[in-house]
Amino acid sequence: MNDICCIGHITLDKIITPKQTTYMPGGTSYYFSHGIYHLNDYKHYKLVTSLAASEYQSVDELRAKGIDVEVIPSRHTVYFENKYEENQNNRTQRVLAKADPFTVDKLKHLEARFFHLGSLLSDDFSLDVIKYLSTKGTLSVDAQGYLREVRGENVYPVDWAEKKEALNYVDILKVNEHEAAVLTGSTDYREAVSLLHEWGVKEVLLTLGSEGSLIYAEEKLYRIPAYPPKEVVDATGCGDTYMLGYLYMRNKGASYPEAGAFAAALSTIKLEKSGPFSGTENMALAIIKESELKPEEIK
Repeated sequence: MNDICCIGHITLDKIITPKQTTYMPGGTSYYFSHGIYHLNDYKHYKLVTSLAASEYQSVDELRAKGIDVEVIPSRHTVYFENKYEENQNNRTQRVLAKADPFTVDKLKHLEARFFHLGSLLSDDFSLDVIKYLSTKGTLSVDAQGYLREVRGENVYPVDWAEKKEALNYVDILKVNEHEAAVLTGSTDYREAVSLLHEWGVKEVLLTLGSEGSLIYAEEKLYRIPAYPPKEVVDATGCGDTYMLGYLYMRNKGASYPEAGAFAAALSTIKLEKSGPFSGTENMALAIIKESELKPEEIK
């Protein structure tokens, strides 16, 4: 039995920022897996990914670190181009190739306390996959992929067609402010997280970039601060790092605000460097301890 199982495609990423252009692997599964390796307890973590044989080097690197990786072969690897403006919260994307979707048949044997679906595109995980995995453990979903439709090479924002049925089976949902507005039709953060909660999500995580994040659970709303980075270098993977930190601490029995603060601290450390989180658990805990910014319940 694994504590946390992340399921998602490892991608090929072309990252364009005002300072540089970088080619590297990416995707939720990549950032999540490399990040958890730097935390104290990663031995009960498993990654399930799908990519073409030509990109198996990404898997070999993770396995060399001792990460348990299961590969479902795919005809192609997802190929993203991410272009950032000076404001790292602003990103445009193109998709140059797609991988095969995940199916219930390929996932039936998995056992874990927490399953995290790192959706990148709208057809990565069907409603059947969500329903099935919800019976196996606590199900966490990043909404981003469900709201991305590829036409040609361009990515267009769309609503999640099956959201009201699907969210009944989702325990933990991560959205940013744009995704929350698309899903709920509301730009009022409190109203948006309340609606998602009403639709069945037990823990709603709303990330707001440099403004911090909100967590809505058990009819309570918590504001989690964003800890200021020394320098903003690369925001790619910050949302995945946030989820890594949150699930890691929830698995250890941390409260919602404690898990959110740890997630925020990990994201700050990741923001200061290109590539996945490469700090330590103690660095994140020190940021929380030394900061005057504290999580708070909003009445």
